[in-house]
Amino acid sequence: MAKTGMNDLLKRRMAATQQASELQASEEAYEALTQAEAPAPAATACDLPMDKLDPFFTADIGFRPYPPAKLEAFAQQLAEEGLIERIIVRPVPNTDRYEILAGHNRVAAGKLNGWATIPTQILEADDDRAVVIATATNLLRRDELTIIERGKAYRALLEAKRKQGYRSDITSGDNRQKFLAREVVAQFFGVTEYEIRKAVKLTYLIPQLQDILVDTPKRLNLVCAELIADYDPASQEAFVEICSIEGYAVNKATMNHIIHACPPPSAERQAVFAAWREVRAKDEQRTVAQPKKISFERKLFQPYLDKLGSDKELERLFLEFLREKVAQ
Repeated sequence: MAKTGMNDLLKRRMAATQQASELQASEEAYEALTQAEAPAPAATACDLPMDKLDPFFTADIGFRPYPPAKLEAFAQQLAEEGLIERIIVRPVPNTDRYEILAGHNRVAAGKLNGWATIPTQILEADDDRAVVIATATNLLRRDELTIIERGKAYRALLEAKRKQGYRSDITSGDNRQKFLAREVVAQFFGVTEYEIRKAVKLTYLIPQLQDILVDTPKRLNLVCAELIADYDPASQEAFVEICSIEGYAVNKATMNHIIHACPPPSAERQAVFAAWREVRAKDEQRTVAQPKKISFERKLFQPYLDKLGSDKELERLFLEFLREKVAQ
């Protein structure tokens, strides 16, 4: 067989293997997270027009598309090597359109290359299965996700898990159900429940603060971001302005002072600013405060120290001299 034919055959085999892997991983995730025994939906392979595809809209799963430079590099790779792995979609009811479950960056890169159609796997999937496919494929295969992206993915998975209903053998209520959901998600994705809890909490930041945390973390660290997330959206608006000050970074001591003065979940904007200005003023006072000790060049006093015998004696004489000067 010619080399070109061998390459094409290899690509087809790779595509089949990887696609099966993506679909299989999604189905394993669905079974583990929902404990459902429903059979996996059959997938139909075909090429779909690009203009019939919509981004995932069933839930806010938080994934950002590739930035322009990375997307251009990915498009170049696809132009040279072709699409190894089909995207996964599901039909949008009562329309001729399809919702993308996996492959948003492949679609964007294909559009850059001018593709009219793209190889696709079409699934009939309910909302819970769609959420699991959309999140699991990214969580399992993209290691560069931000903590906000992971948090939104975990949050969507936990919501899908809880929609499956309460287990009949547990009677300790909603908190117990939340614990069980986190436990299952943590075990499947190989993370701790603390990591999930922390990432999910950060998704309650308003979008502006999420962007500051991800794009300029020097202005807002994770510890302070978690504390701000305890406030309601209206209260968080004040922190956007505080965190946007050029050259300034919020620290834990500042946040603790604000929280003490303006306890969450709700705080007046002006009260937050007043507490922030108060702690800033104290910081500035400490910065300009006079040192506790006065130092002198020791060599200038050495001849006297030889006669006096100690620094303490020199200090005593110096204080007496100052008292006399002030008294005059």
